[in-house]
Amino acid sequence: MAPGPDGRGRVVLAATPIGSSLDASENLRAVLRDAEVVAAEDTRRFQTLLRRLGITTRARVLSYFEGNEAARTQELLGELQQGRNVVVATDAGMPSVSDPGYRLVDAAVADGLDVTCVPGPSAVLTALAVSGLPVDRFCFEGFLPRNGGPRRRRLEELAAEPRTMVFFEAPHRLADFLADCAAALGAERRAAVCRELTKPHEEVVRGGLGELAEWAQDHARGEICVVVQGAEVAVDGDGALALVQRRIAEGEKLSAAVAEVAALTGVNKKQLYQAALDAR
Repeated sequence: MAPGPDGRGRVVLAATPIGSSLDASENLRAVLRDAEVVAAEDTRRFQTLLRRLGITTRARVLSYFEGNEAARTQELLGELQQGRNVVVATDAGMPSVSDPGYRLVDAAVADGLDVTCVPGPSAVLTALAVSGLPVDRFCFEGFLPRNGGPRRRRLEELAAEPRTMVFFEAPHRLADFLADCAAALGAERRAAVCRELTKPHEEVVRGGLGELAEWAQDHARGEICVVVQGAEVAVDGDGALALVQRRIAEGEKLSAAVAEVAALTGVNKKQLYQAALDAR
């Protein structure tokens, strides 16, 4: 990949397989093979990835993880300033999504450097797709606080969130996490626990949060995503009109605001549109 148009290097966010190496694109293979500098979350795992993909690289491979991300970013900016591209590769999935990468992107953008991406696997989108839950609108919460108190408070804040929610969680905390979800969001709230996605032991378990919390006591293994259905929104006509007016005040067009709110609340679209016109 050529440097940026100003002769300085560019940041390349390289999405790596979350499981099967067969998911690696030819573009990813070429970028890793021809890289000059690679910022790898774990250098040993990166070398394992190269072996799995059957490629080699002469790139300078630097560790780039949470513990050294702030300090290493300045060094990587120096490489970019000298015209060398920097490829960011995390252990799995898209860099900067609950993984290292954001600090370098932020610094590069502030310095006017090019940032591009080699698209590829994403645990978030894969879990959403197989969850069986609504995917037209969603939010990604990543890892919630490890301690029970802060985690429960965050879940209470999300109790009325209407969008489908995606979380990451460690297997040894999964049962407690799901129990807290059941307490804050309701034991019957639909959810899916997606573990080892795209790997030989992939498993998706669907059910209410209460039953999933019980299941997790003996079955939490591997890399885990939890997908939780959003809250049902019960809004009358006046409430729906207020939502439309708020969206319009924020700059949204009337027709788009009406369509969004009608889909979200179940209020008749034509009646809502006419009410919004009358309110003007």
